[in-house]
Amino acid sequence: MNIAYSWLQSLLSFDLSPSDTAAALTSIGLENGPVEEVETIKGGLEGLVIGQVLTCEPHPNSDHLHLTTVDVGTGEVLPVVCGAPNVAAGQKVVVATIGTKLYSGDECFTIKRSKIRGAESMGMICAEDEIGLGVSHDGIIVLPDDVQVGMPASEYYGISKEYVLEVDITPNRADAASHFGVARDLAAYLKQTNPTITLERPSVEAFAVDNHDYPVAVTLENPEACIRYAGVTLTNVKVGESPKWLKDRLLLIGVRPINNVVDVTNYLLHEMGQPLHAFDGAQIKGDQVRVRMVEPGTRFVTLDGVERKLDASDLMICNATDPMCIAGVFGGLDSGVTESTANVFLESACFSPVHIRKTARRHGLNTDASFRFERGVDPNAVVYVLKRAALMIKELTGATIASEIVDIYPEPQEGFKVELSLDKVNRLIGKVLPKETVLSILEALEIAVLADGGDLLSLLVPAYRVDVQRDVDVIEDILRIYGYNNVAFTDTMRSTIVPSVKPDSHKMQQLVSEQLTANGFNEILNNSLTAASYYSSLTSLPEAQCVRLLNPLSNDLNVMRQTLLFGGLESIAHKRNRRKTDLRFYEFGNCYHYDGEAKREGETLAAYSEEMHLGIWLTGFKQEQHWSAPQVKLTVYDLKAFVQSIFVRLGVQADQYALSEGSSDLLAHALSYSTRKGAPLATLGQVQPGLLKAFDIDAPVYFADVRWDVLLDTVKRYKVQFAELPRYPEVRRDLALLVDEAVRFETIEQLAFATERKLLRSVTLFDVYEGKNLPAGKKSYAVSFVLQDMTQTLTDDKIDAIMSKLVKQYEQQLGASLR
Repeated sequence: MNIAYSWLQSLLSFDLSPSDTAAALTSIGLENGPVEEVETIKGGLEGLVIGQVLTCEPHPNSDHLHLTTVDVGTGEVLPVVCGAPNVAAGQKVVVATIGTKLYSGDECFTIKRSKIRGAESMGMICAEDEIGLGVSHDGIIVLPDDVQVGMPASEYYGISKEYVLEVDITPNRADAASHFGVARDLAAYLKQTNPTITLERPSVEAFAVDNHDYPVAVTLENPEACIRYAGVTLTNVKVGESPKWLKDRLLLIGVRPINNVVDVTNYLLHEMGQPLHAFDGAQIKGDQVRVRMVEPGTRFVTLDGVERKLDASDLMICNATDPMCIAGVFGGLDSGVTESTANVFLESACFSPVHIRKTARRHGLNTDASFRFERGVDPNAVVYVLKRAALMIKELTGATIASEIVDIYPEPQEGFKVELSLDKVNRLIGKVLPKETVLSILEALEIAVLADGGDLLSLLVPAYRVDVQRDVDVIEDILRIYGYNNVAFTDTMRSTIVPSVKPDSHKMQQLVSEQLTANGFNEILNNSLTAASYYSSLTSLPEAQCVRLLNPLSNDLNVMRQTLLFGGLESIAHKRNRRKTDLRFYEFGNCYHYDGEAKREGETLAAYSEEMHLGIWLTGFKQEQHWSAPQVKLTVYDLKAFVQSIFVRLGVQADQYALSEGSSDLLAHALSYSTRKGAPLATLGQVQPGLLKAFDIDAPVYFADVRWDVLLDTVKRYKVQFAELPRYPEVRRDLALLVDEAVRFETIEQLAFATERKLLRSVTLFDVYEGKNLPAGKKSYAVSFVLQDMTQTLTDDKIDAIMSKLVKQYEQQLGASLR
């Protein structure tokens, strides 16, 4: 937010330099960037001079151009081609000489020597919009006859250099989103060293109703969305250009002047932080203003010419029949003040931050008004600013105040009551502050002391400080005004030791991170907030189970994530768009769920759950392209190997989990791991092609979702056991089994261990064949069996007996045969 240094000085008498002012504001929490030295008009009118048109003749090759000669006071007469209809000999004009830079918004162009329709031109005679003095392009600027030729235009127009502070307002400090708010904070700081500092609040004592010629009835039909609404009417308004001082102040902070009525509303928004809106009285049908919500689907054209479809929860300012303005966000195309406006209804209000935030996000609008209403404005300043606006419009336009102020304030807000312990102040700050110092700071912050109980103070915080509602908030305010740098470091460390419920969690994460990183993975960290639209078509993770934000920043960040998958897909899409296609990602993060059936009275959080997950993503090739070997694409089996290697690294053995196959609306051909008690341990598979298409990913992506909390519980039950190295050799035997296509290797493995529990050490599938020379519906599994006796060397007879028993079981249970 731009703060003009001179504007700040008009509200508060102080002698700090602009840079010292920026440093002081930063020290009290209003962080400043570099102080910028600017001109009231961009470029400072440098290179522009006052000239006199000596001759003016029609251009022989054009029906609208003129050939002029201009004296600019240098002794040289310049030929200038001009297209303005009002140019004439003898006029005093503003001339841009060769090399002058002219600005139009962020664009800049330089005046050059040129030929126009064959005629030489060595400059330009300027209109007011071409040099930033106004918006009119009806013709060139014609100056009084007594103006001196050759005078710099900057001198004639009184262009001066100014200083602008760029203040970064945090979302909680809506009270500081204005010049007065910043001055109020600065005054509180300066009063600690100079009690005579006073904050000048412009007076409105001169406000008086001139007549009652234009009453407008106001009704507030949705008080839950509007805390306070006030309005007043003005007649005989003469809309025109604003005076120079007003335009200069607006231009200084980057606001374009429009007309004297609109400029007053913009001026007061930036001075007092209170948004205002001026309605053309001719558009207020029935002389009624109704603050209400309209039927869903109602079409409304806003000031930018865009037709918008209204929601049932959009608060609108309506006349007797039609909406005129999206309350607190954006005006309508036809209800604003124009040059033909004669009567004005002036609005000042305090709208519900929640309603304004939702409406602004819903329509993709972000205005100066919505910025302040979303964060909360001072409801008790509504009428004061309205009076000030009425007085300024009356002064600048010659209007008359034609009605009493209508003020609807259903539930007046006096502020926030807080109990403050001085002992807690000293304990949290880490330094004993004298009570007089605390009371002085509270007074400077306009926090009233209702009762002084010695160590305990009963306070009333002003309503405009929406961020100060607890004792710790007050303590933070006391500390920032007292000065963080005034609290010395000591040798004492103040801390609270909180034992971790899972002491090994971080260690295990580090262990797994190192393992995955060593295998070519990169760790990613995505936002826990995501879009509800990702879940709208899912059944495994329905949108109804999303934890929704009450006040989302946007529709893309309106729920808490239920899975890590979508964040990883966003990262993959981002990298693929930059030609990085071979990707291995992993992420540790929490996922959140809402279960409406788990709600219990008195237990707010009963319906909500939070789980720690590990997500792993694979896509592309195993290795970079190289002459020594062909590239091989990553498959789901690579992902399975990485997941099981994590299990092995953490000590989870194969007999501690069970496997099952399936699919879901997230993963095709999914493989699920679960503990022996049925708790889900991990799920992996190929991401559904439909999801990949939604992210514009045209290559297979493999994803594993590991339930980190369940995995840690499984690891905790694992005890490391040491065994003597075997003294006797192991023996391997292979079988080529012809089985039905439906038979899975897992069944063969389980049947083998059920048949021989004592000597069988491992079962491995090392080849699968399907194709020619096999009966229909059959496939061949090549399986190896490792046998070992820890007490003696196995004999051939014993080995053969075991293998015969296995073959018999396969024949009986699976209908298998040897090839």
